[in-house]
Order: sequence, then C-alpha cells, then structure tokens
Amino acid sequence: MPRFTVIVPAFRVQAYLHACLDSVLSQSFEDYEIIVVDDASPDACGPIADEYARRDPRVTALHLPRNAGLGPARNAGMERASGDYLIFLDGDDTLLPDALRAIADRLGATGDPDVLMYDYARTYWSGRSVRNVLADRLDERGPASFRLADRPELLQLLMVVWNKAYRRAFVEAEGFTFPPGYYEDTPWTYPVLMSAGSIAVLDAVCVSYRQRRRGNILSTTSERHFDIFDQYDRVFAYVDARPELAVWRPVLFRRMLDHFSAVYASRDRLPLPSRPAFFRLAAASCRRHHTPGAPAPLPAQLRHGLMRLGARRTYRALAASRRLGHGLSRGAAALRRAVRSAALQAHYRIQLLLPLRSRDAVFATRGHGAYACGPAAIEAKARELVPGLRTAWLCRPVHAHTVPTGTQPLAPGTFAYWSALARAKYLVNNADFDRRLVKRRGQILLQTHRGTPLRTIGTDLLDRPAAARDTDFEQLLRTVDTWDFALSANPHSTLVRERAYPSAYTTLEYGSPRTDVYHRTGPAEVARLRETLGIPAGATALLHAPAHRDYRRVQRPVLDLELLVRVLGPQFVILERAPRTPNGSGSRTRTTTHPRIIDVSGHPSPETLALASDALITDYASLMFDYVNLDRPVVLYLDDIEAYEAARGTYFDITSFPPGVVARSQDELFDIFATDHWRGSRSAQLRAAFRARFCPYDDGHAAERVVRRVFLGETDGLPLPVPPSARRAVLPAQQNPAGARAGG
Repeated sequence: MPRFTVIVPAFRVQAYLHACLDSVLSQSFEDYEIIVVDDASPDACGPIADEYARRDPRVTALHLPRNAGLGPARNAGMERASGDYLIFLDGDDTLLPDALRAIADRLGATGDPDVLMYDYARTYWSGRSVRNVLADRLDERGPASFRLADRPELLQLLMVVWNKAYRRAFVEAEGFTFPPGYYEDTPWTYPVLMSAGSIAVLDAVCVSYRQRRRGNILSTTSERHFDIFDQYDRVFAYVDARPELAVWRPVLFRRMLDHFSAVYASRDRLPLPSRPAFFRLAAASCRRHHTPGAPAPLPAQLRHGLMRLGARRTYRALAASRRLGHGLSRGAAALRRAVRSAALQAHYRIQLLLPLRSRDAVFATRGHGAYACGPAAIEAKARELVPGLRTAWLCRPVHAHTVPTGTQPLAPGTFAYWSALARAKYLVNNADFDRRLVKRRGQILLQTHRGTPLRTIGTDLLDRPAAARDTDFEQLLRTVDTWDFALSANPHSTLVRERAYPSAYTTLEYGSPRTDVYHRTGPAEVARLRETLGIPAGATALLHAPAHRDYRRVQRPVLDLELLVRVLGPQFVILERAPRTPNGSGSRTRTTTHPRIIDVSGHPSPETLALASDALITDYASLMFDYVNLDRPVVLYLDDIEAYEAARGTYFDITSFPPGVVARSQDELFDIFATDHWRGSRSAQLRAAFRARFCPYDDGHAAERVVRRVFLGETDGLPLPVPPSARRAVLPAQQNPAGARAGG
C-alpha cells in the first residue's frame, strides 16, 4: 500500500499535464501512486496519461466515458485509490521539488492526522511566483495536531481541495465525495475540516498554483456559476444534520456572503443578462441561511446587508462609487486616444456600429506582406468551397500585384482597410492585426502562425531579453485574447503554443496549409518556377535560408556562399534568402554579383523557393519543418548553436533530432557536400523520422480542413489525414542532382 495516492483530474490541460506529472515523478519521496483521470478531454490529455502509464508502473490512466466535471472525476480517482493519504493535484498545477518528502515527514511528526494543510504559491504566466498572503495561518508552533475549533483562522485560507492531504480511512468512513458542478471544493472542504478529528499544518509551499490567464473554469463566462447556490445549500444541509456543528453556521454564513459578492463583482463570470437573477438568488440564499454573529468590516457588512435585502441597485451604486476615480482616469486616456486617432478612427468607430458582413473575410500576413503562406492557402480554398464569400487581402501597395483576381487588395491605414476590419466576419492572419482592432461579437479570428516553433516564442521569451528586446508582453496577450482559433501543424506546436500564448482559443491541429501546394505541384510547374528564378537547366539549386540572430544587432553573413559555390562546382547554384527580421522584412547580409548566387530575399513566397530548389541549407528557421514534406535533403549549418541557445533558446535539441546531416563548421559543410553525405541514406533516414514527428497532417488537405471547420462550421466529416505512405512527394526538376560528385 503506497503512502500517497495523487489524483490528477485532466480536462483541456494538455499544455500543462506533462509538467504536472513530471513534478510528481521527480519527487525525492517515491512511495506513491498517481491516478490520472481523463475526464473525456477533447485534447491530448488521454494519450499523455497513457504515455506516462506505459513508462511508469506507479501511474494509472483512468478514462471516463463522458465528461463529468472536476468533482466526479476526483470521485473516480478516489474509487481506485489505495494510498494511506489522498492528495489532489489539478492537471495545470505542479508539486514543488521535495514536496512529498516534506508532507510525509510532517505527517509522521504529527501522528498521522486526518487532514494536513500545507501552503501554495500562485505562479503567473510571467514566471512570477507569489506565496499565499495568509501563510502565517500555517504556523507550526503549538500542538502537533488539533481540531478546527482550536484554530478557526484556518477557514480564512483558500477553501480548495489541493492544499491538503487527507487520510483515506477518514474520508471513506465519513463518506465524503465531491458533488457535480462548479465550486465543487466548497461542499467538500468545509465538511472535511469541521469533521476532522485531527488537523495538522505544514508551513511550506508544496504546490505551484498556476494562474491561467484564460480558459480556467472560474474565469469562464457562464450560468454554471449559479451552481454556487447549490453547493452552499449542501454545506448548510451537512451542518444542519449534525447539531454539534451548529457553532460554525455564523462563520459559514459570513464566508458564503463574501463568496457571493466575489462572484457577482467578477466581470468575466456571469453573463450580463443573468446578473439580476444571480443577485436575486443570492438574496434568497442569504435569507434562507441567515445566521448572524461572525464579525465583518463595515464595508463588508454594508454589502452583505444590501445583498440580503436584494437591493441590487443600491449595491451597484456603492460599487460604482468605488470605481469612480479609476473611471475618470480611464476616460481621460480614452479621450486622448480618440484625439490621436482623428478621422480614420472616427470612421472605424462608425463602422463598428454597422452590421457585420457575414460573407466577408479579411486575410493578411506578417508586415502586410504579399499573398503567401498559410493565409493565402486558406483564402484560395475558402473562395473555392464557401459560396458567395468575398475576400480581401491586407498588403502594402508594393505587393498588390501578388493578390489574385477576385480578391480585393487593401492598403493599411485607408478608410477601406478600417471598414474591412470593422465589418468582416472572418479575420485571418499569421501575425497580429493592428493593435487598435476591436474584436466584435460575432467576428471570428483565426491565427495561422508561421510554421512549427523550434525557437522560443511568446511568453517563453520573458527571461530572454536579447530575443524579446522591446516586446510588450501585455499587448501580446491582449492580442492573443482576440483569437478564436489557432492553427497547429502537429502536437509539438500545439503544446508549445498553448503554453507560450495562454488564452481560451480553440487549437485546430489540422496541419500546415502552406504546405498544401507541395502535394499538387507537378514537375512541369517546378521547371517553370526554376526558369522564372533564373536557375540554369540541369543545375542543382541549394536554397540557403538562415534564421535571424537575436543576439546580433548587425546581421552578418553566417556562411561564405561565394566560397561554398566555388567548392561545389559549376553544377550548383545557390538561392540566397536573407533572414527575416522580427518585423517580417528581409535583412540583407551581403552584396554579391556571383553568377551562381541568386538573391531571392525579396521573393514573396518561400513555398515557391522550396519547390524550385533541390536541397535546403538552414539552421534554426521554421522552413525546415515544411521542407521535409518535399522529401528533399536538408543540411543544418550550426556554427553558433551555443550562442543562439543562450540568447534565443530552442524547444528541443535540434542536433539530437535533425531533419538531415549537421555541420558545425564551414569545413564540415564543404565535406558533407564533397562526400555526398547531404543526400545519402543517413540523410534520408533523419528526414523521414523528422517528417513523421512534425508533419502528421501535411497531406495537401490542411486548408480544406480549416475552411470546413471555421467558415462552414463542419466538425464531422473533415478530410482524414492521408497516411504518409500514400502521400506523393513532389519530384525536383533534377532527378539526379549534382550529376557528378562535388569538387573544386
């Protein structure tokens, strides 16, 4: 029998579940079992639980047939528990190192009490960790164990289930279970503490309580928050059935009023039309359970009295008076912004008052660039599949010629631009729209992203100032909060981005639409593209596409291409694509007139460049994840990986799992081409493994899946991923690239 059973309910926490389970499995105290309860989660929580269960016999994965909610999920875990003590850990929280050792030692020192209470710290998206402000209530001085009546101040602590360890025999003897619905901790925690024959405390932080910005239950706007009334009814019913507990009624009544007030004051919990009904039910509950006697500060007494009387208007006036000072300052700031916005913003505001155009869709790429990347693939497929759809492409005038016939090009900062942003139902981008965008009710915003992340992104850059530079993280997160859907090419991207861009959007793990073109382009079209770029017939074209170096203020050449092309010989040409800067433009690193080095930095479509090439030389650019779909060689040139890792960081070791052979110096790179290793069997094996991991849905139908889900509202019958063995690779123009061995 293990000392602890750690019960982890899991629902929509796939981005955090690995960290949660790893925090338990890495504990120095090892006498425990973990029961992960997959509450019919629609994301990858179930497979993650199964993965850990296969790896470690202490982990049990329990899958519920249908979503039951947090309380029933915990009950299911308790039914399978065999440990002396029950510990509940939510799937997005973590145990601190050595927490179980500290809990076990304290239980032994206090004679195995019915309940042990320990501390927690709130961990924010920024990485900042703040300990519970009432930690002094957990002072270990005094008797080792006690009854709640001896230390009633413990009821001032957060009444949650996960900051305590419970003796399983006590829980089973009392028949404690969790009810369904929101606020399920309330009718568990109060009865447990009031009934416990012995309680002990541990003055140590054991749990990291993740403060998810969006997506957690208690920040979800829903009428489910009305469940709070039933939960307190259960608490008072428990007390009423046990006369010896009547002494706790005044305290419970005061805590109930505080809880009701907190829910009503929260602007993101109750739907606006439901607020009057919530207040009426709160007043009825107060009258039903009215038990005076617990002292409260005067402002709280006033609020409680107004709530008990059902005086909602007076209650609102009291709250409004407290917000008046803040409102005046916000109004002044809004006035200044309105003055600066002038005519265009006035026009935009007027447009916001007009009805949405349900058949209008606006598309854009980073920096208002040319018609390219994922948004372009989705736009083309949407015009094909959605009847009557009118599309517009936001781009600078220099790129207007790239926009296809039938799609309206719109220049940023024009009246038509702001009209489109205000009234189009669909907004699609691989970057950010104007920060002044007001997301309207009914508008659907799809974020397509730009490839699979190897480099650190989003809020993960907080501790990397060289890479983050002047990033406004608050603004970034406000932008993320406007997303309805975020596109993901693979499970790796999903897990990284849901953590790096925390919010309540829906992830569509459908593949990368910008790779669809790879599956429908024939050799004749490839030959035409090569001719357009000026690639000589019969030549082997190497696409050189390095990444931007965050640690360098001035971007220097990462590779001597003129020397490389001389080493390779006359059969080779190099397509040079300068790194993209953070704003999306190309940063020129050299000026060359060598006839076999073709500058393609200004070319709008990396997909075209990939199709026209025979192999890719890169380092940390996300292009490699797309390129392997072509089943053409990839060579990584990583001469500065230590500096790059220190400044930017990566999500996995690219040298241990590369898409092709790796060179750490120019001499190694030259040797790789001289010996043909760049296109040998080892290169093919690495590429196949890389493609299997990162391209599971890149089958030519990614854009169709997106359009059917987002624009047509279809959730069933989406095109299933084509098995890799059945996918057709686009053949390069050169079936036998290089012709002869590379040489001087």
